[in-house]
Amino acid sequence: MLKDSLVWDNHGCMPLRPNDYSFLPQLQQYRDSGVDVVSLNVGFDAVPFVQTFQVIADFRYWLAQQENYVLVETVQDIERAVADDKLAVTFDVEGAACIGDQISLVSMFYDLGVRWMLMAYNQNNLVGGGCQDDDQGLTEFGRDVLAEMKRVGMVACCSHTGERTTMDVMEHADNPVIFSHSNPLGVHQHERNISDRVIEACAETGGVVCLNGVGLFLGENDARPQTFADHVDYLLEKVGDEHIGVGLDYVFDMDELNAYVAEHPDVFPPEKGYRAGLDFMGPDKLSEVVQIFGERGYSDTTISKIMGQNLVRVAKEVWA
Repeated sequence: MLKDSLVWDNHGCMPLRPNDYSFLPQLQQYRDSGVDVVSLNVGFDAVPFVQTFQVIADFRYWLAQQENYVLVETVQDIERAVADDKLAVTFDVEGAACIGDQISLVSMFYDLGVRWMLMAYNQNNLVGGGCQDDDQGLTEFGRDVLAEMKRVGMVACCSHTGERTTMDVMEHADNPVIFSHSNPLGVHQHERNISDRVIEACAETGGVVCLNGVGLFLGENDARPQTFADHVDYLLEKVGDEHIGVGLDYVFDMDELNAYVAEHPDVFPPEKGYRAGLDFMGPDKLSEVVQIFGERGYSDTTISKIMGQNLVRVAKEVWA
């Protein structure tokens, strides 16, 4: 089933260090695991603006020299990559702090390969509120950013975003809105997880909730495929198979992550469970996940939607 489906992991985390290509060959893990499309993070709100551009430049430079990867601009590029047995790669940015107050940077990031952007990353920014901050809602500037994202074809994402801002985004967006890597609060209580209200609002936009494989958000540091499947079961009951996807949030360099967590306790409060030693479910477990889906009676059509077709649908609708 995994071989026969288009598989899209909507969020992977390579190191964000300029001029360091040492981890990029590990993208092969996605190909070996049956993944056809992956979105790579190029920055988040705690990373300096210039560093995000440097990372994009490095990723583009390295990918251009490889034979087994395709840097995606269109849905047709994905289809071409699949036909040629290559990994299709897109980029994402976790939080709109990267554009500062310069709305013209939205189109610049899109032209460089960024296909979705978070509104905020845990804390407030000029666009709106983070999920671990005093969320005051989507700002007037945030509404302008949302409109510009629609104009250029960039998908709006509300992972890491506060609920008030999220509901404002759902109200003002004319396109499908996604959660690129978020899990339901109804299965596990953590501020990074999302309520039934916003899950249902996302579905009403035609959007997709992509589940992550982070033990902290799946359960008590429980990153087993069975637990991941439990979260899928919950979403199926709430919104059906048209609105579920995969965004594992797999981190390739745990030392870098642990350093970020230690250096930014405001963004990653230790009292909320952020610490070294967190477990992550990697792409190598997706075959086991699909097997569990089959054992739980999921149809082939449902599995195909969850593993990638729902995100293809959103891309066809939103990307310019």
